[in-house]
Amino acid sequence: MMTAKILYVEDNEDNIYMLCRRLKRMKVDVDVARDGEEGVRMCLAYDYELVLMDLSLPGIDGWEAITQIRAAGKTLPILALSAHAMREHIDQALAAGANDFESKPIDFSTFKVKFEALLAGGSDA
Repeated sequence: MMTAKILYVEDNEDNIYMLCRRLKRMKVDVDVARDGEEGVRMCLAYDYELVLMDLSLPGIDGWEAITQIRAAGKTLPILALSAHAMREHIDQALAAGANDFESKPIDFSTFKVKFEALLAGGSDA
C-alpha cells in the first residue's frame, strides 16, 4: 500500500492506540483529533485523503462533524466508526455524508478492505 495521510477522530485512547499501530504498519500517516470540533477544524485546515470518524464523541458528535465537513464542501471519503451498529445509526451516518460504516470492535480484515477501497476511489477534488 502506498503512503496515505488520514485523520482519525476518536476520543478513546485504547482505540487510538490499537488502530494507529495497525495503520502505521500499513504505511499510513495518521493525525488524531480527540473530539468532533477538533476533527472538523483539522479536516478543513489540512488535506487528508480519508477521515475515520467515531460517532460517539464529546462536544459535537460524529454525525454532526460529518455534516459540517460536507457543508464546508469537503468531498474526501469518510468512514464512520461506531459500536452503535443498529441500522438507524448506520443510515444516520450515511445520510450525514459518510461513505461507509464499520462497527466496533473493529474487525481489521473487513475494515482494511473498506479502508483501501475508499482510499483508492476517493479524493477531495
